[in-house]
Amino acid sequence: MTKLEPQKNPWMTSAETRAVLDALGEARFVGGVVRNALLGRDVSDIDIATPLTPDEVTKKLAAAKLKAVPTGIEHGTVTAISNGRPYEVTTLRRDVSTDGRRAIVAFTKNWAEDAQRRDFTMNALYADAAGEVLDTVGGVADLKAGRVRFVGDATTRIREDYLRILRLFRFHAWYGKGGLDSKALHAAAAEKAGLAQLSGERIAREMLKLLAAEDPVPVLRAMAASGILSEVLPGELNIARLERLVAIDANNFFPPDAILRLAALLPDRAAAAHEIADRWKLSNADRDRLADLGGNTDKIVSYLSIKEVRKLLYRLEIARFKDRVFLKWAEDPKETNFIQWRALLAMADAWQRPKFPLDGGNVMAAGVPQGPLIGKILDEVEEWWIDSDFIEDEFSLAERLKAVVQAKI
Repeated sequence: MTKLEPQKNPWMTSAETRAVLDALGEARFVGGVVRNALLGRDVSDIDIATPLTPDEVTKKLAAAKLKAVPTGIEHGTVTAISNGRPYEVTTLRRDVSTDGRRAIVAFTKNWAEDAQRRDFTMNALYADAAGEVLDTVGGVADLKAGRVRFVGDATTRIREDYLRILRLFRFHAWYGKGGLDSKALHAAAAEKAGLAQLSGERIAREMLKLLAAEDPVPVLRAMAASGILSEVLPGELNIARLERLVAIDANNFFPPDAILRLAALLPDRAAAAHEIADRWKLSNADRDRLADLGGNTDKIVSYLSIKEVRKLLYRLEIARFKDRVFLKWAEDPKETNFIQWRALLAMADAWQRPKFPLDGGNVMAAGVPQGPLIGKILDEVEEWWIDSDFIEDEFSLAERLKAVVQAKI
């Protein structure tokens, strides 16, 4: 029998976790926490399943002086708060009806019945407090084989929630080995029209998680070949550039950046970036970053001089400059230039923004009356200062200011 070792998984025996389990009595860890623990990967969210109804869960938590938050009560989910840490506690369920986006559920006491309504076998695993794993669907074998397989009939599972099409590819990118499960892939391709029912936010969450995988490119190619990728990312995509960016990340131990990878995948048009940002309802920060990269016209090459780098850093700031470096690096066919590209990133990380030494008071002292002309003169002198590599010589600055003032008045 498969078993998790509590001594290797301190989250199982922490005081916070024990308090929740002791309060509930009959309960098991479920889903991703079991899957990742079996693989020796990091565990973040700890989900718990129980045959107790939400009312019973709430009462038991209250009796143990633990906070209970009804975060998804219609689906049987109560969030237990133990010493500030949240635990999603969900009653065992079976689907009564589904419409491709949401399900109406009924509660059950049967663990196997609960497993049958889950998406993939590797997510239908349960473990008790001692670490004994309950597997009624062959999930452990699939997990070891790197096989992302739907529980039961693939088409049925997809029609229950069309987001499972994207989850198939996302989970394969993170946990799969070799090619995708053929039955799952064929069912996903046949049902791809159902993706139109999904909200942009749900699509974005899955796609950004997929792009954050160590290497999402093989999965994206499979999505493209099956006609699924064009359902969520229309237009001509630059998979080759993304592939090079992924290789850069791997070769240099850079963490995956989903928005940057999305920018690499999209065409170099601000309109394309805006279209996806609107469709996926991205946050303002992600929207602005994507649009900024889509409309990028700055000339950035591996052999930029130090002066040119400083000038670009002043205009763009560090984060925007580094984004551009990564994309241009991914477009560079000469792999031996990696040292120069790395040097550009290092210069950005070490850069400290200089402060323009003049202000409106200096301009008025030079004889310019208060008004909009002051700003125009400052802008012109600042341009000269930037082009002069941020010269610190006070005499040169004063002479330049005097010359600009004389030309403007």
